[in-house]
Amino acid sequence: MWVGSRAMSNSITKAAIAAACKLSAGVDALDFAEPTTHVYNPLDHAWAGHESYLTQRAHSKKKVVFMGMNPGPFGMAQTGVPFGEIAVVRDWVGVNEAIKKPANEHPKRLVEGFECQRSEVSGRRLWGLFQERFESADAFFADHFVANYCPLVFMEATGRNRTPDKLPAAEVAALYSLCDAHLRELVDALQPEWVIGVGVFAEGRGKVALKGYDLKVGRILHPSPASPAANRGWGEQATQQLEALGVW
Repeated sequence: MWVGSRAMSNSITKAAIAAACKLSAGVDALDFAEPTTHVYNPLDHAWAGHESYLTQRAHSKKKVVFMGMNPGPFGMAQTGVPFGEIAVVRDWVGVNEAIKKPANEHPKRLVEGFECQRSEVSGRRLWGLFQERFESADAFFADHFVANYCPLVFMEATGRNRTPDKLPAAEVAALYSLCDAHLRELVDALQPEWVIGVGVFAEGRGKVALKGYDLKVGRILHPSPASPAANRGWGEQATQQLEALGVW
């Protein structure tokens, strides 16, 4: 039985890694026009971190997959882990790898890997909630996983972040097609009961990509400090939403 469980674990991990590699290659072939001037693909320059994350944590079927929109410049862009607040990724999730530089690095959005001193507030809030609720990372990842819908970071000349929902329709058609396919492949591997969008955008894409799947799609409030609601006890609100859905 143990050998069989290990074999299943290996097959799940391999499927998640293969899906990420396929997504990375697909998005690298896309072009984005101004005002987007710089695009980071953490599945490329931060692959060591992402592969470590998948190897350690995408090893079993899950009850819940939390899905964000796309990486933050001080989170997954630095660590390769979704919502990748550095201290949590290193000390709780258990990922600490050497991160490379992106090919076209923005001077105002340097990639310093685990040496980065900036905080990813959304990640600090999200992972902080999981730390409070679960006694260990192993306990959390036994039934939960965290992913992003889109793997790319988009920036303008000023360094301003540009989210996927702000891209023109001509650019997002091909991008969303790749991201939808990856989400389906990840769900096929992890077989969750729930996909919880972290924010309205992620929930919406989940419903589109997973139409016809035998699972439930819901959402929680996005923890971004740009959201006034999220700055008023985000953890308590998110917990209440998950309890109301019947997820927790």
